[in-house]
Amino acid sequence: MKAALPASAAGKAIEIWFQDEARVGQKGSLEYIWAPVGSRPRVVRDNRHDSVYLFGALCAARATGAAIVMPWVNGEAMGEHLRVIAEAVAPGAHAVLVCDGAGWHRCGALVVPDNVTLLSLPPYCPELNPMENVWDYLRGNKLSHRVWDGYEAIVGACVQAWRFLVGDPDRIRSIATRDWACVNV
Repeated sequence: MKAALPASAAGKAIEIWFQDEARVGQKGSLEYIWAPVGSRPRVVRDNRHDSVYLFGALCAARATGAAIVMPWVNGEAMGEHLRVIAEAVAPGAHAVLVCDGAGWHRCGALVVPDNVTLLSLPPYCPELNPMENVWDYLRGNKLSHRVWDGYEAIVGACVQAWRFLVGDPDRIRSIATRDWACVNV
């Protein structure tokens, strides 16, 4: 991690943030639910196609997060998310943002704020990113088995789900803390 930090981060507090994006929509996934063995519970499933992308990032040490909801995933959307994360970083600190290798995380037009450094995970290692657990948690508790009327309803549900998550600092620490992600640089 030391090698990834710019010279401007020297002497500053370092925050480890994890970032990812998830598609949420009418044609969503069905999550497991508790039911008696051998039964087949009925659940709603929408076959329409409206969807949004929830860009989320968490800092377990500060038990805080930053998110935006966008209609697409690309470098412009990622740039907006980076701006929101940069505003959430503690004053005077520098954030190391751990993210996967998606193309929009490294596109040429991406503007990375001065107080953020991107650090890519190795390919094919989603288990290293706690944001994958966040998406599982939100889908299992807030974003599945729902029928939304349209785009605005999906956006509202994503905002409500994210606020539910960041409203509980203990939940953030529980999901996003990783022993290997230390700030001893």
